[in-house]
Amino acid sequence: MSKPIGYFTGYTINDGSLVESLQEEYGSTFELMTQHEKLFLISAISAQLCDQAPGKCRDEIYVVGHQINSSLPKHDRIGLIEALINQIRYGRSLTETEVLHK
Repeated sequence: MSKPIGYFTGYTINDGSLVESLQEEYGSTFELMTQHEKLFLISAISAQLCDQAPGKCRDEIYVVGHQINSSLPKHDRIGLIEALINQIRYGRSLTETEVLHK
């Protein structure tokens, strides 16, 4: 069962925020959006966050992205999205300096 969007964000009831507006329009678990629309939002948000993140991607990561998209079934790709989000939110990531010294 999906948790409401407020579980994952800083939303509090009646705070007048965009999250509150989105929940009112699309449901507390975005159940009134199609899967395509949800994937689009994941793509749009992650592209913007990537643009703001310091550093660059190593060339090999572009290859890994292509391998994932061309070789893994849909359920595994969705699982990787979930795992990566969890790592971004709660895990430790290498800095660009640490990558260069590996």
